[in-house]
Amino acid sequence: MKKTALKSLAVALAFGTALSAGVSAASAGEAPKLSEAEFDQAKALYFQRCAGCHGVLRKGATGKNLEPKNTLKLGTEKLVRTITEGTDGGMNPFNDIFTKEQITLLAKYIQNTPPVPPEFSLAEMQAATKVLVDPKDYPTKPLHGRNWENFFIVIERDAGKIAIVDGDKHEIVAHVDTGYAVHVLKATEHHKFEHPEGGVAGRFWFIMGRDGKMSKVDLWQNPDKMLVAYTKIGFDARDVAVSGDGKYVIGGAYWPPHAVIADAKTMKPIKVISTRGVNVDGKFINEARVAAIYTTPNASTFLISAKELGQMWQVDYTDLDNLKVTMINSAKFLHDGFFDPTGRYFQIAANASNKMVVIDSEKQKLAAMIDVAKKPHPGPGANWVDDKCGPVGGTTHLAAGMVTVWGNDPAGHPDQAWKVCYTVPTDGPGVFIRTHPNSPYVIADQTKSPDAEVRQAVQVIDKKTRKIVKTLVVTDTEGYAAVHTEFNKDGSEFWVSVWNRTDPKKANGEIVVYDAKTLEEKTRIKGFYTPTGKFNVYNRTNHVS
Repeated sequence: MKKTALKSLAVALAFGTALSAGVSAASAGEAPKLSEAEFDQAKALYFQRCAGCHGVLRKGATGKNLEPKNTLKLGTEKLVRTITEGTDGGMNPFNDIFTKEQITLLAKYIQNTPPVPPEFSLAEMQAATKVLVDPKDYPTKPLHGRNWENFFIVIERDAGKIAIVDGDKHEIVAHVDTGYAVHVLKATEHHKFEHPEGGVAGRFWFIMGRDGKMSKVDLWQNPDKMLVAYTKIGFDARDVAVSGDGKYVIGGAYWPPHAVIADAKTMKPIKVISTRGVNVDGKFINEARVAAIYTTPNASTFLISAKELGQMWQVDYTDLDNLKVTMINSAKFLHDGFFDPTGRYFQIAANASNKMVVIDSEKQKLAAMIDVAKKPHPGPGANWVDDKCGPVGGTTHLAAGMVTVWGNDPAGHPDQAWKVCYTVPTDGPGVFIRTHPNSPYVIADQTKSPDAEVRQAVQVIDKKTRKIVKTLVVTDTEGYAAVHTEFNKDGSEFWVSVWNRTDPKKANGEIVVYDAKTLEEKTRIKGFYTPTGKFNVYNRTNHVS
């Protein structure tokens, strides 16, 4: 079983006997017939590019329901056109990623009955765990002599890697093998608790691949030894977090729908928390996926978003044998979010409800729900201070060219708290927004725009005037897009990824470094495989946004 489990993508796509079941079910109806080979190929494409928004069982969430009861009505021709051209609802066109033949195959596949993936037990997770460097052999100081606190950890999505980049020297230190299509990575943070592993926040990073592989990286090691352990928590996953005391790491899966707590030293899974349950509408949901997981800065708890349930779960990790879980009702579908500067309030997007949900982690209750534009998606979000509203947070939207800004300081500015302060129209919908306390600007990408040229640029918003002061064309290469901004440690630079969507297996991606004051391009760091998110070690471990 161990060998099979480690081949994570193959396992996820095989789905046991579900393949033959899916074919036979399809052939019994009016759906287009597919050979087993065609079905298997289409299933792989769907898992890699579509399941995140539409669900493994295709019941929909951020994306629409794609069960045969809906797709058969549309037919192959219309489905091909939609996949090719994208939609105004936030779906990118896929004609620059898939061939015409692949698009047609996908259109036929989603008219067939979706196969049901297998479950994944705790024993199987433990069998997939591998320690590459014994914790007792960890170095007591950095071995490479670099300023590791200004390292950037870069997701290389389609290569199944992350890149470690020296933020001072603008050069790649290492490419580290991790799970396929890494989605999120987190580090030990500066909390009120002591860290047993060396006592240094930001040294150890935990990476979650979409294939469920959860890896541990030690930034003090030499480049060829940075990957120190890994495990596997499922077949489709999204997020990861580390407990405030540094003892536990928790991963959140889309399939099976659960969260898994593991020992942070060895990565051995020790506790599974299923998120299947009854949603805010009173309906039982089998595919209640975990989209976001964060450790609360001021308490010994994790926050877990049960996406399809419309609930945030606050989990006390101090007693795993007698686990205390507080379920907080809010709105669907909870996707990703960020804390306010105090670390008390968690602000998370409810995509389908067009709301930002605010959770009070101190009282473990819903604090507010803010009406915003269509399909909010802040990513790791942005906090800054507005001259009129005081401290604020902001989000981009997957389906609207808009940045929405709200007050998030109930103690100091109660009249503005959890109310929309202002909005900024942008040229297109985006995925990420970012800023830094030392910068006068907020940067918003437009990666979800149906317009190819708009996708290649980011927009710069002045914090004082609340207006877009510049549009930066990050790339003009056909099929490439600009995505995700991250500032360096002192806020003097911001970095934007050039996502080489058309050449995912080639190191043609690059990161463009801009001067954060003049907005002029400083340099381009080349040699990345489909770079997406970037995480500056100091900023992320200290909640600098």
